[in-house]
Amino acid sequence: MNAHEIDYRIIGEELQYVEIELDPQESVIAEAGSFMMMDGNIRMETIFGDGSEGQGLMGKLFGAGKRLLVGESLFMTLFSNAGAGKERVSFASPYPGKIIPIDLSLLDGKIVCQKDAFLCAAKGVSVGIEFQRKLGVGLFGGEGFIMEKVEGDGMAFLHSGGTICERELAPGELLRVDTGCLVAMTRTVSYDIEFVRGIKTAIFGGEGLFFATLRGPGKVWVQSLPFNRLADRIASAARFGGGNKEEGSLLGGLGRMLDGK
Repeated sequence: MNAHEIDYRIIGEELQYVEIELDPQESVIAEAGSFMMMDGNIRMETIFGDGSEGQGLMGKLFGAGKRLLVGESLFMTLFSNAGAGKERVSFASPYPGKIIPIDLSLLDGKIVCQKDAFLCAAKGVSVGIEFQRKLGVGLFGGEGFIMEKVEGDGMAFLHSGGTICERELAPGELLRVDTGCLVAMTRTVSYDIEFVRGIKTAIFGGEGLFFATLRGPGKVWVQSLPFNRLADRIASAARFGGGNKEEGSLLGGLGRMLDGK
């Protein structure tokens, strides 16, 4: 194996974190802002590029450039065990949802995911970009022309919003999902965009104009609560006084006064 072998456990239900146990000289890479806590002999350093090993300066520059294209930082953070025994480091999910452990060695060494899904991975796993070759996917797929790819033969951890649904698609099996609900898929899944049929459904259905169509064989991960949907609801509640159904009525105003709002 090129990637470090790591042990882990996922703790929590809706606000989860992953605790990774490192043997001496083992390391894990993570996105900036995902760190939660670490034992005393864990050493933290900033690395340039996409996290893959054995790269020269040009390779690191190219990896960093790819990360800029998906809206990520030029740098990643490396956490290494500098002690003589086992040490632990933990990473937290950024909003309510589930952490998905993925063994890349069992999935042909690659998955394609939405741009903000990656949380952390064993050292040796690389995080790069995946261009969408189809114009419709790029324009209307919710993720633009660029998605993220995670490659290697070690453990990687993704984050999803809400509850996660994992589906194994048979050859030719079709699954339609909301474009924002797709978290990740294996390399064998065919991804395209389909227009919602019926003008009334498209305009007044409240589900947008496009579906993401996923065709097997392969495995897909679908989230029940995309972050943009959660953010929209919060913003809407903030604009309209907390989202109370009675907010336009006298009773609604009186209730807020009694509640101290």
